[in-house]
Amino acid sequence: MSFKELGLSENILKAINECGYTEPTPIQAQAIPHVLMTRDLVGLAQTGTGKTAGFTLPMIEILAGGRAKARMPRSLILEPTRELAAQVAENFDTYGKYTNLSKALLTGGTSLDEQIKKLDRGVDVLIATPGRLLDLFDRGRILLNDIKILVIDEADRMLDMGFIPDIEKIVSRLPPMRQTLLFSATMPPEIKVLTKKFLSNPREVSVAPPASTADTVEQFMVWTDHRKKYDVLGDIIRKEKVQNAFIFCNRKKDIAGLASWLNKKGFDAHPLHGDMVQSARTRTLEEFKEGKITLLVCSDVAARGLDIKGLSHVFNFDVPMNPDDYVHRIGRTGRAGMAGRAWMLATKDETKYVDAIEKRIKKPVPVATLAGEKEREREPKLKFQEDRKPPRHEQKFEKKIDAPQRSERKPDREDDGEGVVGFGSEMPSFFGKK
Repeated sequence: MSFKELGLSENILKAINECGYTEPTPIQAQAIPHVLMTRDLVGLAQTGTGKTAGFTLPMIEILAGGRAKARMPRSLILEPTRELAAQVAENFDTYGKYTNLSKALLTGGTSLDEQIKKLDRGVDVLIATPGRLLDLFDRGRILLNDIKILVIDEADRMLDMGFIPDIEKIVSRLPPMRQTLLFSATMPPEIKVLTKKFLSNPREVSVAPPASTADTVEQFMVWTDHRKKYDVLGDIIRKEKVQNAFIFCNRKKDIAGLASWLNKKGFDAHPLHGDMVQSARTRTLEEFKEGKITLLVCSDVAARGLDIKGLSHVFNFDVPMNPDDYVHRIGRTGRAGMAGRAWMLATKDETKYVDAIEKRIKKPVPVATLAGEKEREREPKLKFQEDRKPPRHEQKFEKKIDAPQRSERKPDREDDGEGVVGFGSEMPSFFGKK
């Protein structure tokens, strides 16, 4: 199937062709016809499947024939983060270049006056984060009673970030006669409730099972402990041919410290998280896209849905507590048919999270050893040289990291009834010498 068969106009087809795209992705092929027929839609698709173009392309087609009034946008796209909102705005710039559609980007951390000026002139497409939109609405600077199309993007992430009450407030202020599109990587019960509440007889499209992983991503795991995590990460980065990479931490407070440590060790690393001022976040992301920065140490919120072309690696410095987050993280690499590599550093007390991830992706994550010795628990044995078969004397790592035996995993505080474990062959000199 070609884009022309989907019913898009020549101006949009020209813009698509200039981007080098010839065939729609599965989510685009399924979603675009429903959107063009002005049907409500629920789209289940993981990041990296082209879902953004799946709603921006038909929206441009639908909106191209009208004109917005002052402070009354004709369409609204809600995004959970500033970066995602900016990325959607870029899509409208790219695909709508041969149309006269106007847009405004409403996100925190940027000039409020400039955003108000655009709204006063009238915009066809309003792309916003929930908080900033409600702020401007409460100030009386925006009217929502002319919205023809509403898009709720990354709905499951909206749920995780606590935005659902804000979304309910926003939707309650929209005209009931509208077209609503909801996209999500997963469909938890709370999102199902939203679809029934906000959408009218929606069509559902799904291109992949929730939380599936791409075959283009090689996944590896190393067992370590908290004291050695920094050194283990540094060793892996040195041995891997890293062009650019995301390094994910579970906690924002760990991001700056890890980035600082990596820089001291000679790596080019920068932090990216939600507490940074918007100008710094934008500058860091642009420099990373331009290849001026090699490593981004980041949080899930900062990197969710970001499309970085040619990302070679993803490192999970912490095992994500939610298995869906693991899939979203490693989905940053291995895009558009390109190969990618994803590494995860796991400690014994994160075993239950590893088990949950493997259950979700329906396969074990191969375990690598940093000592070049035979892997005790699972095959294949992985090494870090490009040919995967370095001579034993080239293995520079100090210690082998053993995976905890699955059958012996017990809570740290649980009494297993076996009594005190002895000293083995290492008998202290003060015992029993006569």
